[in-house]
Amino acid sequence: MGYELRVVRESPLAFAELAKAIAPAGFELRGSDEIVIGHGGDVHPVARWRDQLVGEPGSDWQVAQLLRLSTALGARLVGEDGEVYTLRDGVMEVEAAGAVTELGKFGEIIDAGPTAWSP
Repeated sequence: MGYELRVVRESPLAFAELAKAIAPAGFELRGSDEIVIGHGGDVHPVARWRDQLVGEPGSDWQVAQLLRLSTALGARLVGEDGEVYTLRDGVMEVEAAGAVTELGKFGEIIDAGPTAWSP
């Protein structure tokens, strides 16, 4: 299992509402628990439903998609160590321990696609 990012809402979203809430942003529910989105003619997993949405990103693109998903649901994207991911002026940022780090331009990351991180 990799590092988890959670989509956290003030008021929890019921599973029955999930598909309806994510569809306008281009996401789909596959099977009973997987959230996916298309890119380059393929479908890529973004998150899983485990009484909340949890993603284990393997690329900046997946982090960006999790950020889009959290925004579509009116939620925050939070790492397992408490860091918070945001989008400000078209730039993805992560705040941890009071420090803000830029991750890159959102549009460029989305356009680049789901290229996996190198070890």
